[in-house]
Amino acid sequence: RAELARTPLQTQTGMMFRKTMGENEGMLFVFPWPHQTGFWMLNTYVPLSIAYMDPAGVIVEIHNLQPQDTNSVVAASSNIVYALETPQGWFERHGVRPGTRVVSERGPLPDIFTFGQPGR
Repeated sequence: RAELARTPLQTQTGMMFRKTMGENEGMLFVFPWPHQTGFWMLNTYVPLSIAYMDPAGVIVEIHNLQPQDTNSVVAASSNIVYALETPQGWFERHGVRPGTRVVSERGPLPDIFTFGQPGR
């Protein structure tokens, strides 16, 4: 179950200030265009993993993020449209690797979001 960071404030705040996170919880970030993005962990107390995804919703990179680390973890790719934060190690524990296409109960991410905005 992933929350959706929709507004600029939600995108800037992300998982900040939270003390706990359930095993199957996460936060999905949707960007308005493909770019090279980076995340940091200022005021974030829960260790996270992040998957950077391309416009097709395919995971191209997975990184671990450490609590309170203010160094940005920048994607190697400049073609990132989605990012999914989960509890640290979730992707590994569930056998999710780069090359995996992420879909929601509503379908593939590109069918739901058009250039970062909710679609249908």
